[in-house]
Amino acid sequence: MVFGPGVTIANNVEILPFCHIEGASVAEGAQIGPFARLRPGTAVGVDAKVGNFVETKNAQLGAGAKASHLSYLGDATIGDRATIGAGTITCNYDGYLKHKTVVGNDAFIGSNTALVAPVTIGDGAIVGAGSTITQDVAADALALTRAPQLAKDGWAPVYREQKQKEKDSKKK
Repeated sequence: MVFGPGVTIANNVEILPFCHIEGASVAEGAQIGPFARLRPGTAVGVDAKVGNFVETKNAQLGAGAKASHLSYLGDATIGDRATIGAGTITCNYDGYLKHKTVVGNDAFIGSNTALVAPVTIGDGAIVGAGSTITQDVAADALALTRAPQLAKDGWAPVYREQKQKEKDSKKK
């Protein structure tokens, strides 16, 4: 574990192996790691969880909030009891400026979701897995963005044959 400058850890906190924490505060009863990285400006609330391979920067997680694995939360406020699914990222930088993401209390963000800031997810809202959210979501609403699944039977062998021919023609 690495503890950099400006770290405050309350009582009854569980910090699992291989974490890197700097410029962050962790409230009582929180669980961190393993392999979590808390960067400056992070505040983890009472009984909140920042799990394995989660990175936070300038992020506030409310009481009981959970980001259990494989997520990036930058310039974000995560409400009390909100759940952040695996693979969720806040897209906070547009190449020039940083923007804020707000996730309300009791909201649920499905796995593999991109929250493109600035964006606000309302209290109790649900975001479907695999979504890219670019507009605010009202409280208790369902938001999802998905193209319809398309399956083309027999396509893969034709594709492989075509690519093999291209590859063979380059060897000559």
